[in-house]
Amino acid sequence: MDMGFYTKILKPIAFQIDPEEIHNLALKLGSILGKFWISRTIISALYNYSNKRLETKVLGINFKNPLGLAAGFDKNAKITDILPSVGFGFMEVGSITALKCEGNPKPRLWRLPKDNSIAVYFGLANDGAEAISKKLKNKSFEIPLAISIAKTNDSKIKGDASVEDYYKSYLLTKDIADFIVLNISCPNTGDGCSFENPLLLDKLLKRINNKNKITFLKISSALERKQVDQIIKVVDKYKISGFIISNLNKSKSNLKSSKEELDKVKGGLSGEPVREPSNKLIKYIYKKTKGGYIIIGLGGIFTAEDAYEKIKNGASLVQLITGMIYKGPGVIKEINKGLVRLLEADGYSNISKAVGMNNFVD
Repeated sequence: MDMGFYTKILKPIAFQIDPEEIHNLALKLGSILGKFWISRTIISALYNYSNKRLETKVLGINFKNPLGLAAGFDKNAKITDILPSVGFGFMEVGSITALKCEGNPKPRLWRLPKDNSIAVYFGLANDGAEAISKKLKNKSFEIPLAISIAKTNDSKIKGDASVEDYYKSYLLTKDIADFIVLNISCPNTGDGCSFENPLLLDKLLKRINNKNKITFLKISSALERKQVDQIIKVVDKYKISGFIISNLNKSKSNLKSSKEELDKVKGGLSGEPVREPSNKLIKYIYKKTKGGYIIIGLGGIFTAEDAYEKIKNGASLVQLITGMIYKGPGVIKEINKGLVRLLEADGYSNISKAVGMNNFVD
């Protein structure tokens, strides 16, 4: 199925239906397709693309390409069987919390087509770490699996109790995933970004510090550079592998959507509004740490050029969700093919050679 069929026929129909209903339908369909060898094979024939230039090894993990599914789409790990067939190089599930969360009241998902964005206000709705880890425990995965964990959405859980909340999820998931993501920047809970505070972050990293587990921090692009510097200073004390940049952005300035449209939505924005803030923060952290941390770039990836800019700014891997919603699953193949074209044009034999190169041409 090419992107034209999706964008001209399927998307106009889907966009007439409530976003969360379509999201749930996509998960149900993906779960069914992932159960059968024949459906996985057909999907793979349609969407998979491989090229040696895209293969990369990061922190000892092999990736067939650098493009992954970000956390937030498959919160309860329902479609891990089909995602490799769609062409992703890795996948991130969650965010998962220690206790089951119903999330925020509906509606909690809105489309902003003029801005190629989704407004997200789920509030960490998920089945909880015990249920999800039990589901994943004895499975094998064709591509690397990341699990994103966050603090349970309950503002009564504070201070040391919130650290222990994270730690419970960490213990349940660390031996299942290829790497763990500590989501310290969810904008849709009462205290979701509290762990971007250096003092609380230090307590958290001290508690979960595990020299044998690859761990990333997911941070917001809305942070002031002074705050970023403080976070890096804390991270330097512990065995943290890198950063995912960035989470949803709550800023509604400089958007094409009308005030009336924006007044209806809550939560953080994905997609195009996040692209530039994410790109700038990737470049800043790569420069600040002299490439000392692995960066996974996220936010506003719709084309190969979008992905390539994040890579050249310092990201070793990239992720998307919104690009797939607006352009269909065929966008994964299109981006990977486009990355090969861009690498060839720049004379790079492998995607790893392009990482951070924008920092040497200013």
